Order: sequence, then structure tokens, then C-alpha cells
Amino acid sequence: MQRICTSLENGGYDVLLVGVKPENAGPPDITVYSLKRIPVFFKKGKLFYLEYNLKLFWWLLFQRADCLCAIDLDTIIPVYWVSRIRNFIRVYDAHELFCEMKEVVTRPFIQRIWKSIERFYVPRFSLGYTVNQPIADIFRRDYGVQYEVIRNVPVLREAQDSTEKEPFLLYQGAVNEGRLFEVLIPAMQFVDRPLWIYGDGNFLDKTRELISRYGLEGKVLLKGKLLPGELRTVTSRASLGFTLFENNGLSNYLSLANRFFDYVHAATPQICVDFPVYKDLNKEAPVAVLLYTTDPAVLAEHINKALADRAGYQKMQENCMKLRLEWNWGREQELLLAFYKKILPTGG
Repeated sequence: MQRICTSLENGGYDVLLVGVKPENAGPPDITVYSLKRIPVFFKKGKLFYLEYNLKLFWWLLFQRADCLCAIDLDTIIPVYWVSRIRNFIRVYDAHELFCEMKEVVTRPFIQRIWKSIERFYVPRFSLGYTVNQPIADIFRRDYGVQYEVIRNVPVLREAQDSTEKEPFLLYQGAVNEGRLFEVLIPAMQFVDRPLWIYGDGNFLDKTRELISRYGLEGKVLLKGKLLPGELRTVTSRASLGFTLFENNGLSNYLSLANRFFDYVHAATPQICVDFPVYKDLNKEAPVAVLLYTTDPAVLAEHINKALADRAGYQKMQENCMKLRLEWNWGREQELLLAFYKKILPTGG
């Protein structure tokens, strides 16, 4: 969202990003667009969504705007009704297939609720964009909407990458269910390098349990969260990164994780699931070792092979250096600005 909002603000629009106010929130790291944080009493579950949607609806109802953009299904209801009442243009930004996430798929009653929301509201958002073509194809097939594809790729920064690496492996991003930590952590028993994990999420406590269960306290290190600039530096130093998902729903199977491109921009080869979008990206010039396995020994074997094959490793680094010139936000923001200029040609 930082990239999208910054590009739109720099493109001549007045942008206000609205979200939940986190606990112990510090000052926002924002220099261009505006930010509104809505405080909530409930922190998760049904009461959280109910409270936040009601507060968001009431707040939006009294704002001046030309266009409202809903980010995923959890904001689509208030955006739709306020746009109807106030006659605002409305846009849907689908970061993923929300109803196919593991935490939704594994709870059938909850999935039915979200699916009913999706069926009702998405066809009523004729304008929208998503992160890859397979998801856009599903929206067109199921709901008759033709959404643009705008990939969430990093800003191209000079001297960000480094082909000189340090002897540690890196997982960066949300430490959530469905990221194959149950496979990655026991695999580290058979790998002679430490794993640094940066991030937090709903699987953090279970990750600690896995580390303790396999006696890997000195080898798998939970490093917490970093500011984006600091994380980029760490990523550029890592020997190998990981983009791993369970094959337990279309959201994961058709995912396009930010970290995939973060590793590419850092010239850091990675172990990545061989799901369709990654397989297609890896065709032109491999930047990753692709596989899907739930066997820790098999994963460890591929990690060790990737590190030992110096020629193959260097080739992946060279491909990263080349493709980062194509897979960067400078190209994607042109698509974003073109999309909004069609619906707000005067820049708001």
C-alpha cells in the first residue's frame, strides 16, 4: 500500500490511506500521502471485523472524496455502501483470493460467510485490479469483472543488490499459517547454516515450539520485525531465501508473494514453491529452485544442492540482476496511474 499510495500522490492525486490503529503504534513512516488510523477495542475475530466495518462506514460517510478503494474483502462492505450513498467512484484492490486463504478455508462456516460477501459485492465493483493474471481470470469467470493486473513488486534501487553473501539463510515476511514452517524448521537439522526469520504473525508461537522441539534454538533465530530499509540490507546479505506455501487452497496456489521479488532485487537466490505463477516467472531466466514438498529431508537436500552448485548459484544471481530491471515498481506504477487516469482523468 505504501508504493500504491506514494505513486498516486506523486501522480497528482490527494491520497488518504485508512486502516486500523495498531496497539502501541508509533508515528507513521510516511512522507507523501496522508494516513488515518481507526482505533478498535476488539483485536481479532468476528467482533473485530464488525467493529471496524461499522467505524469505517461511519467515518467514510462524512468524508469528501472522488473515489473510494476497498482493499480486499474485509473493507469491501463499508466502501460499497458509502460509495452508493455518496455517489463516489468505487474500486476493488484484490491482493489475494481472500476466501481461499488457509485460515478461511479450514473454517467452513466462516468461508461460507466470506464467500457470500464476495459473490454479492465483487460483481458490483466493475473497476478493480489484482496481483496476477490467474486471479484476474477467476474474477472474470466467476463474477464477470475485467480487472487489471498490477504486480506488487519492489522499487528499483541502485546498489541494493550484492553478489557477496554471508553464511545465513533468510525467511522474511509474515510468520503465518500455511508458510510450511512445519517443513522448513525440521529441515534445518540437515543444513549447515543458520536460518534467520524476520517478521511476525499468527504462527509465531508454534514456530517457537518447532524450534524447541527440534533443538534448533541456536540455529533458527527469530529476529522480529525490521523497518523496510533495514530488511532490504539483511536480504542483500543472505545466502538463500524462502518463498514457501502449503498447497491448501487457491489463495496460496495462485499467490505472488512480495518476498519473491524482494529476493530477486537483492540478488539472493531462493527456494520457492513450484506453483503456477512462480513457475511462469522462473521460465525465462531461473532465479529460484522450484519445488513443493512436505518432507524436511527433501527440502534440506535442495537447500544444500543450491548452495553447493556454485555455477548454478551464480547464474541465478545474474538472472536476478537482469530481471530486477524488468520486475520493478517503476513499470507497474505506469499501469496503476493509467488505470486511475481513465476514471479520474483530471487527477481528482
